[in-house]
Amino acid sequence: MDRPGTGRTGEREPAGRRPQEAVPRHDLEVPAPHVLPFAIGSFDTIGPLSRAAFPHRHSFYEMVYVTGGRGAHVLDLAHWPLRPPHLCVITPGQVHHWDGAEELSGFVALFNEDFLDHPEDAAALRRLAGSPWLHLGAEAEGLAALFAELEREYRAALPGCAGVLRAYLHILVVRAARALTPGIPQAAGRAAELASRFTRLIATEGPVERQVAWYAGELGVSAGHLHSLVKEATGRTPGQLIRGRQALEAKRLLLNTDLTVRQIAQQGGFADPAYFCRFFRRETGVTPGEFRSGGAEKHHDPRIASIAAPPARP
Repeated sequence: MDRPGTGRTGEREPAGRRPQEAVPRHDLEVPAPHVLPFAIGSFDTIGPLSRAAFPHRHSFYEMVYVTGGRGAHVLDLAHWPLRPPHLCVITPGQVHHWDGAEELSGFVALFNEDFLDHPEDAAALRRLAGSPWLHLGAEAEGLAALFAELEREYRAALPGCAGVLRAYLHILVVRAARALTPGIPQAAGRAAELASRFTRLIATEGPVERQVAWYAGELGVSAGHLHSLVKEATGRTPGQLIRGRQALEAKRLLLNTDLTVRQIAQQGGFADPAYFCRFFRRETGVTPGEFRSGGAEKHHDPRIASIAAPPARP
């Protein structure tokens, strides 16, 4: 059976969240996650978490096509005013929230990576995530039609719909990738694929491991091979990307929590808070205290209800 079931659809906060976990991770909640790890709808039918005003991350991909609304979207601390129509891809591990967003309209598609039929689609989604709020020109009408067709197929829930949805999603990803600025060279397949796996790995939650050799072992390659291919694909070394991720996570905690610098250092894997402060200043140019006092407005709102149930399917 490859049809979606009925019930709650969208994203949810996992139970048993750690008390000190400042940036919650939302998991995909769909009627039959092992059959169809996919959902699509409007901001209203997907539910309140589709426009959550507090920082959170996903364990899944989200493609947002905004056709109307006011406010801004904050992705990895970058503030993007809404100027529809545009497209945003949020990959697993990225932190985002909506700031003062009102009257949002458009489409929201949620899916796990194992729903992708084509290996190159994950790499394309990572490239798209590197261009937040992709403004659409000639592609706007075609992408809107693809999102609408995906939603129609999803809601009809006819036999064989899972395969049709995968095919439409592949076309959507390919068409969206074409909207990226022409002339930007794309990394070769093997380098891009390994770099994508590496960046996903350093974005995952759990015990902090910061040695390149550890990540190379997890990916089944040598440290030298990882260094060469990641540098080829991204222009940066694995060590630079790891340090950048450490600094980004620390910024998120400084802006969105009341944790002490010592606690933030511990969460980042630094046994010595003084070393953490030196690291942070080297990476950002300011001390943790200076960053916190001069940082943006906090957006750590109380948790809100999980996803709203979609309308009954025909």
